[in-house]
Amino acid sequence: MYNRRHFLAGATLAGLAAPAIVRAQGMFGDFPFSLGVAAGDPASDGFVIWTRLAPQPMERHGGMPQVNVPVEWEVASDSGFRQIVAKGTELARPHLAHSVHVEVAGLAPDRPYYYRFTAGGERSLRGRARTLPAPGARVEALKFGVAGCQHFESGFYGAYRHMAREDLAFVYHYGDFIYEYRQDYLFDDGLPIRPVRQYAHRALFDVNDFRNAYAQTLTDIDQQAVRATHAFLSSFDDHEINNNWVSQYDNWKLNLDENDPDAAPPEVFLLKKQAALQAWYEHMPVRKALLPRGGVVNAHREFRYGDLMAMQLLDTRQYRDDQPCGDGFKPACPDVFAKDRQVLGKAQEEWLARNLSRGGATWNTLAQQVTMMSLDRRRRADEPQKIVNIDSWAGYEEPRQRILSRFAGLKNCIVLTGDEHQNFCGDLVQRDKVVGAEFVATSISSGGDGSDKRSGTDEWLARNPELKFANDQRGYLVCEVGREEWQTHFMVVDKVTTPVNTLSKRATAVVENGVAGIKMA
Repeated sequence: MYNRRHFLAGATLAGLAAPAIVRAQGMFGDFPFSLGVAAGDPASDGFVIWTRLAPQPMERHGGMPQVNVPVEWEVASDSGFRQIVAKGTELARPHLAHSVHVEVAGLAPDRPYYYRFTAGGERSLRGRARTLPAPGARVEALKFGVAGCQHFESGFYGAYRHMAREDLAFVYHYGDFIYEYRQDYLFDDGLPIRPVRQYAHRALFDVNDFRNAYAQTLTDIDQQAVRATHAFLSSFDDHEINNNWVSQYDNWKLNLDENDPDAAPPEVFLLKKQAALQAWYEHMPVRKALLPRGGVVNAHREFRYGDLMAMQLLDTRQYRDDQPCGDGFKPACPDVFAKDRQVLGKAQEEWLARNLSRGGATWNTLAQQVTMMSLDRRRRADEPQKIVNIDSWAGYEEPRQRILSRFAGLKNCIVLTGDEHQNFCGDLVQRDKVVGAEFVATSISSGGDGSDKRSGTDEWLARNPELKFANDQRGYLVCEVGREEWQTHFMVVDKVTTPVNTLSKRATAVVENGVAGIKMA
């Protein structure tokens, strides 16, 4: 019988052949590395390597006995593992769903390495990750990817197989790795269509629900391919917990309908948030410093790529004030302009200010979740009032202006964003002065196949002169960064409703060194 386990044994992921899998009698009921391997949070001397033991990934506890299991790991400088440069043993604990997070150090900067795991005589797929250049080293070029928003039911993850074949230093994943609900019907042009596949749970509440959602997502072989090939900088947005949540508020559900069975008061919602963030940690290749403590993850962190780029990875959910105006897409109410509003929270904003003031890099990059441009969202000529996305920075004008003010004192400020399920880019403007550029990445699958333009796109572009480009296909971004210019390529696929698709470059946007605005190539 030809099954998925045989497929894994013979698979090739972006040129990395999977090793032979050896059966160990009695320890596991099936292949324990069914969810793949991953690496993340690279540094100049190492990175995190991750796996989770789950021989029956959709069964309770992943089909694992509730005991600690030793997992051996190896890192090599060559793909054949002839030159082992680091190795050890880590315990896979039932408390963390038998996930393993190894913080590898002592490696050489700016070069690829290969890693693998062994448990009970079973060997994982081989993974690959690259270290960052040495701190402050002169670097001429960088190429990395940006992706997120991968609704399992809306489409397949074929874009990730294309991304796995790209030559990238790392991938920034902005969030929405899972979605917290199941839909029996999706809609296309107002007509119901069947999801291409379905989540196992209609809604997620406890840690086992969330674990199953991640396990189901990670059984996607294209997802495994990209995580085995590139180191990830992992973040989270809203759907890892609940749509448009902020701080302690499950506020979108509460504002929509207080009788909704998914709604919860803050003290109950915080229990769900704690379970969700634990499951997020268990499935992401992140450092142990991001282990949830008291239901909080210290997710903001900095990555420096030599002297070329300083990237600040932000958290726009955990410390944000409740959305004003009842949330949604609507005209701004007075609370949008309140002086005491927070998006990052005081401590994170001060941390960001310190990092931006350090200098030492050609490009200053903010990697975060929600759109920073304050855009007029009207797409019809007969709509009388400006409409803004209250869940974005446009709903919090005072903190938005504080960030733009800091950009005004710097050069080469780039913001990377997701959440919108569409591609667009534009200039960041403060008091009629362009102070930065923002690139918004489309989804991997959320929104279905899409089209080149949404209805009303031309009207939207006309109302927002700072916008330079908009597109409604699925895919990812590739950023090519040099000392003289930054290029962002919008890579799109023709469809996501079939497992195999065709990739193309839809557009390229350019920012020149010392020139704040975007031009389309």
